[in-house]
Amino acid sequence: MLQKKKRLAIPIMTHPGIELCGNTVLEAVTDGKVHADAICALNEAFPADAVTAIMDLTVEAEAFGAEVRFSENEIPNIIGRLVTDFDSAASLEIPSLEAGRVQEYLKANRIVASRIKDKKIFGGCIGPFSLAGRLFDLSELMMAMYVEPETVTMLLDKCTAFITKYVQAMKETGIGGVILAEPASGLVSNDDCYAYSSVYVRKIVDAVQDAGFSVVLHNCGNTGHCTDAMIRSGASALHFGNRADMVEALRQCPADLPVMGNIDPVGIMQQATPERVHAAVTELLERTSGYDNFILSSGCDVPPHTPVDNIKAFYQALAEYNEKD
Repeated sequence: MLQKKKRLAIPIMTHPGIELCGNTVLEAVTDGKVHADAICALNEAFPADAVTAIMDLTVEAEAFGAEVRFSENEIPNIIGRLVTDFDSAASLEIPSLEAGRVQEYLKANRIVASRIKDKKIFGGCIGPFSLAGRLFDLSELMMAMYVEPETVTMLLDKCTAFITKYVQAMKETGIGGVILAEPASGLVSNDDCYAYSSVYVRKIVDAVQDAGFSVVLHNCGNTGHCTDAMIRSGASALHFGNRADMVEALRQCPADLPVMGNIDPVGIMQQATPERVHAAVTELLERTSGYDNFILSSGCDVPPHTPVDNIKAFYQALAEYNEKD
């Protein structure tokens, strides 16, 4: 990437592929083959420089035993709390990879790796702090960081152990990386983001990342205040949400660290006109033109019901920018 003048694009986008295949979100998040078919269909329809799995941040919590609410055409949601205090955290067992829907997501990765050979494939996984927030309740977790930190660190150790095991299994499917989503860590200070997120992300990175497998750290909660903590995670690339100033993020990051973002997935990709999408992408590309380590992306997972014409406008703006340069 750093050696090419062409600007790359890797939006976090799978849901439009589900619709291209005529399936529902419910079918895709519960059936690995449907999920894989959606990724491959989208890859055939649009020229992304890498492909991504669905950003489903309920899979890992469900494996621990959390209750999930499913709907036909919306992403799943966690219901209630699984951990409430030190004792419930201490008794929480690290699940096997047979729990919940984990095997369906590994199946999707395996199928895509067997079909797509010419570009990098990214699986998806929640980060340890965000997973702990789903098990403990995020507001309660943030309070516990100050009144019972030993409960939080115990829970984070268990979340990290499971995520590491899960990502290692992803790696064995033949994919080339994982997008590790830590949106909740953007709600705390830089110091707390480092202590309660990046330190644990670093353990995952050290266990799985190598020349053939990349960890991309995604934090759409970061408004610019915890970029330093993200850098210190050791992830091979950073992914920013649309709340961040992309140019400021690039200024803070090393020039040899790939930095990805950050077209608004809802306000622009899903809800705007194709003309507005084209203008937003063009503006972002021009603003970041001085940074060779920038990769165009969405700010988060592109949601269901995103118009195909808007996706075309995204790639058309990219093509015109690359032709101009």
